[in-house]
Amino acid sequence: MSLIAKIVKSWAAEEGKVNTTSELLDWIEDLNRNTLINIKECSINDSSFWFYDDYNGEVLNRKRSFFSIKGMRRFEDGEFTGEQPIIIQPEIGYLGIICREIDGVLHFLMQAKIEPGNVNCVQISPTIQATKSNFTRAHGGKLPTYFELFEHSDRYEVIYDQIQSEQAARFYKKRNRNMIMIVNEDFEIYPNFRWMTLGQIKKLMEIDNLVNMDTRTVLSGIPMLTYGVSAEEKREIKKYFKDETLFRSIFEADPQETLPWIYQKLNNYKMFRDVKLATVPLNQLVDWKVDDRGITCKKQADFMVRYYDIEIAGREVQHWSQPLFKAIGMATFGLLSCIIDGKRQYLVKVKPEIGSFDKAELGPSVQWEPSHYLYNDDEVEKLFREKYENGQRIMVKVILSEEGGRFYHEQNNNVIIDIDRNELPSVPKDYIWADYATLNYLVQVNNCLNIQLRNLLSLIKI
Repeated sequence: MSLIAKIVKSWAAEEGKVNTTSELLDWIEDLNRNTLINIKECSINDSSFWFYDDYNGEVLNRKRSFFSIKGMRRFEDGEFTGEQPIIIQPEIGYLGIICREIDGVLHFLMQAKIEPGNVNCVQISPTIQATKSNFTRAHGGKLPTYFELFEHSDRYEVIYDQIQSEQAARFYKKRNRNMIMIVNEDFEIYPNFRWMTLGQIKKLMEIDNLVNMDTRTVLSGIPMLTYGVSAEEKREIKKYFKDETLFRSIFEADPQETLPWIYQKLNNYKMFRDVKLATVPLNQLVDWKVDDRGITCKKQADFMVRYYDIEIAGREVQHWSQPLFKAIGMATFGLLSCIIDGKRQYLVKVKPEIGSFDKAELGPSVQWEPSHYLYNDDEVEKLFREKYENGQRIMVKVILSEEGGRFYHEQNNNVIIDIDRNELPSVPKDYIWADYATLNYLVQVNNCLNIQLRNLLSLIKI
């Protein structure tokens, strides 16, 4: 059986060979009930590690490690487009998942992890979720569990390995290494880890705030490139699909039909739009105020920065303080989908952001921050809003969190809506219809799909 067939079989398996989904939910509930967690807002003056450098207008720590917070201004074609605090974290961390075949079904080793900004404390995370500061032990704590397997990944079958972007509206050019590898040798399974099928993880993604952002971005990269899969094997694979149009979008689509148009749109933006960024001291941001409790916008904003005193049992370091970006309201990320020539297609858009690694990436049909009501909707957004508010043909609708290590209680509506092609006969210039095969091809490349789009793709049901 090919790797593709094994992946699809695991995708279709909503119950595992090791743990039932009910047992997994009981495990999470038990951890939530019995793990010591104490998180409270504090003053930066209460910290002996973090401080505000008023001369340089920067929040940082005394080791100059982890990350810092500075001011950023953005100009496009000579016009000022915005300013804000932004996280500077130039290091590349690990987001990695180990998998293996168990009783004929591919299982993924997932971690129950508590991050200080999590809405519901414990969330299902990748096998390893570690910044460079974690695995170089800049904090003085223990090495992340299973780090040695990823450190020696050349010994195993790596099926996905790409450096992908983080939230470019909060981070400046931040990226992580997303990995999936098959490890067939025996190793100890620690109490905070469980084996799950891909279908079980997808099922758990239907529960609000249970599967974290890092898991979703890694799983979005599972390679479904079907070169060398025989016609006979495709017929067997097709039996697992309830949605035949999705099967055809993966196995009967040709990415080469759409890729030139996508690259043209992205490259036109990168080549012809003059984008300039300027790092400035926080105390020079016109609309933001800095004090010992954090950084707050004087106008409508999507976030503020606050300082937190944090105690979490069972982590490499169990008591510390740090700043977190605290959400104001809830964002909405949405994909419009339709069937064209019998294949399911997804409407994506060229999306520039202040912290983009290379000016712009492909984003979802709709990427609304909490303050989106201040914007003027185009025809795509108007159609999405109409369908969403009337509850029409919604395929996926779930509230999920952003990464709790940097963001406090940041949740988003994640929505996929089915439409008829004739409801949107033409699309604005920055949009394009793409099948699953094309988007999956692009996620095998660095910095083509933004994290909001990757996370939505991870929610697609077979």
